[in-house]
Amino acid sequence: MSNPRNPKLLTALLNFRTADMTLQALEVAVREMEGIDGVINVVDNASGDGSYEKIRDAVKARGWDRVQVIASDHNGGFGAGNNIAIRHGLPDGTAPDFVYLLNSDAFPEPGAVRTLLDHMVGHPTVGLAGSRIHGQDGAHHQTAFRFPTIQSEFEGAARTGPISRLLRNYIVALPPPEHTQPVDWVAGASLMMRRDMLDQIGLFDERFFLYFEETDLCLRARRAGWSTVYVLESRVMHIGSVSTGMKGWKRTPGYWFDSRLWYYTKSHGAFYAALATLSFVAGSAILRARRILGRKRVEGPDHFLSDLVSHALRNLWPRKRMGSAHR
Repeated sequence: MSNPRNPKLLTALLNFRTADMTLQALEVAVREMEGIDGVINVVDNASGDGSYEKIRDAVKARGWDRVQVIASDHNGGFGAGNNIAIRHGLPDGTAPDFVYLLNSDAFPEPGAVRTLLDHMVGHPTVGLAGSRIHGQDGAHHQTAFRFPTIQSEFEGAARTGPISRLLRNYIVALPPPEHTQPVDWVAGASLMMRRDMLDQIGLFDERFFLYFEETDLCLRARRAGWSTVYVLESRVMHIGSVSTGMKGWKRTPGYWFDSRLWYYTKSHGAFYAALATLSFVAGSAILRARRILGRKRVEGPDHFLSDLVSHALRNLWPRKRMGSAHR
């Protein structure tokens, strides 16, 4: 396990049809990389709207000689795009010691990247480290989590006080951490990873188009003996959902259901995936009963429960066969 005194850092910044905002994030990333040996790889994820050319020309005009702009020939999603940035590597052909992922709508406060880097250099068993994320209004964003389970599916669907209290140790979203601490997984808006760990467990699983890819990576790291840490002192402002439009979803897209089912099937097997879905259905029945009694309003994307169940019925058994080949 290497722990270099002067580590090389590869920062990966993924763009999809948000060229102006990506350039704003890139400007902050360039500032944050001052005094750190490394490079910033910007990947345009096949935007098809002139984003690549706009970013490439702006980088040249501003003289950002440590920024490489890469055009992907297809949009494979979050994990695939970041894998391209990582595989592209450093300009001299050497491998970085650490990789830092920054969303195109995320803006590190001064010293945020250096804080993550210093923490990882000082803690050789930490495989991944994430920042404290807040919105434009300063409000805390939930980015520290437990791994999803059958119990968390039931609690998250029921959303009922007594059940939530009983299953409080399974609730996926952790209370806002008050200090730097190990967690199960962190969101990828501002995430640093150790290359030694990636060499051992592999890069992002590109079967995940969007969502659950960080969860899967952190779980694989945990099983290989690496810890994931939430670093409170590293602070990043995040707008959120600019590329995905998640906040405005009227109906949950199929790729979210694909990612959820693949996570459970890959990590725990098809039978567990089926039980997790049934657990969510059971919890939803409790929530709907409370709605009928006038005690709870059901919120969320339209037809979510029926979409979840129909997706599982269509895909679960084929996934069982594929799951054994992808573990």
